Amino acid sequence: MEFTQDKIDLIERIIKNDRKFVNNEDLYDDFFNETCKRSLNIVKVISSEATLEAYLKKIATTSILNVLKDSGRLRRTKDGFTPVKEVSISESPVNDYANTTIIYEPADIKDSPEDVMLKKDLLQFFVRSLAKIDSEEPEKNYLQIYKLRYDNGMTQKEIAEVMGLSQSEISKRLFKLMEKIKQAFN
Repeated sequence: MEFTQDKIDLIERIIKNDRKFVNNEDLYDDFFNETCKRSLNIVKVISSEATLEAYLKKIATTSILNVLKDSGRLRRTKDGFTPVKEVSISESPVNDYANTTIIYEPADIKDSPEDVMLKKDLLQFFVRSLAKIDSEEPEKNYLQIYKLRYDNGMTQKEIAEVMGLSQSEISKRLFKLMEKIKQAFN
């Protein structure tokens, strides 16, 4: 792996400060390896220490949850994740809090930080490729056709009317544009 010692120390500190690390210290190596594996691309891209730490915290939390699920120490419930060996408050030796209800909001993580970065990179590459293709053949108006079709949601017939071209010509240009985009990605 391509981690410097300061990055390794940061990941170690983040893992050990996570609340799920307590009572699961024996899984530290798994937590560390999973976090490193998931954060390799992020560490290469982000230069700001504060931003990197924020991303690594999210990655570590996700990694710890995954390791705990895979090891059978957590199970998914309709309200989130619950430890397998959960003890009810009413079963605890000190029963002062038997009527207390504690509600934890489940984390709503739709995309992992890695997914967000990959989507951002892909979108930036797509935009640059589209601009380059349009600049190479400006008479084809690829960018304008793309915007009318995909940003404005116009049909090929409507685009043809706006641009004063035939529908078949718009269809050909859209097809050619998609072929050029595919080539850019290859």
